[in-house]
Amino acid sequence: MIEHVVPGTVVCRAVYGEALDDTPLHPEEAPAVARAVAKRRGEYAAGRACAREALAALGVPPGPVLRDAERGAPVWPEGVAGSITHCDGYRAAAVARTTDILALGIDAEPHGPLPDGVLKLVGSTAAEAAALGELGAERPHVHWDRLLFSAKETVYKAWYPFHRRMLNFDEAEVLFRPDPGHDDRGSYTARLRVPGPLLAPGVGPDLFSGRWLVRGSLLVTAIAVPNETPGTTPRA
Repeated sequence: MIEHVVPGTVVCRAVYGEALDDTPLHPEEAPAVARAVAKRRGEYAAGRACAREALAALGVPPGPVLRDAERGAPVWPEGVAGSITHCDGYRAAAVARTTDILALGIDAEPHGPLPDGVLKLVGSTAAEAAALGELGAERPHVHWDRLLFSAKETVYKAWYPFHRRMLNFDEAEVLFRPDPGHDDRGSYTARLRVPGPLLAPGVGPDLFSGRWLVRGSLLVTAIAVPNETPGTTPRA
């Protein structure tokens, strides 16, 4: 699914179910989940396996996909932007050359309502709440609260490599737009409500654009910021 919401310059690998959960981890990756429960170790292994396959397809030599020491975000090879996601029934990774894509964030979620109380934690703004109310009345088959949560996850994943700190849910305002004639897919914008560094000369972080798709029991969201300045690499 994730390949349908990212540009063609992004390489994706995904599996449904638990097909890769028993894949051996690279020895350098294993300590990160040595004390985790079996389910978490399996999801982690599958995500890393997808990431290594995607990197190989991009032409990157094989190696571990380690974790950032501060927040646990994946650490990608020099010149690569990437993102990993997993939820019940789906594991995926997406990577791209930073000469093509400056920032990348993907997320997958079960297509169902958020648990009680979670929407408050997501930090729905007045504009978001009003928009979700209208969309829910027009297209009640889409769980817009879960879609909002997922989209904000992609904002954080795309934003974090440039700022190296948490981005709270209420620090980004996300608004959705269904594609004309389609109820199961569309775009979204995420306006950041905090200052941050430029992604590249002239490329500000105040507004991200993303895509979303609902299919069966899953939904996916993705942000991919194109590099429109040849030879430019993002500032870490």
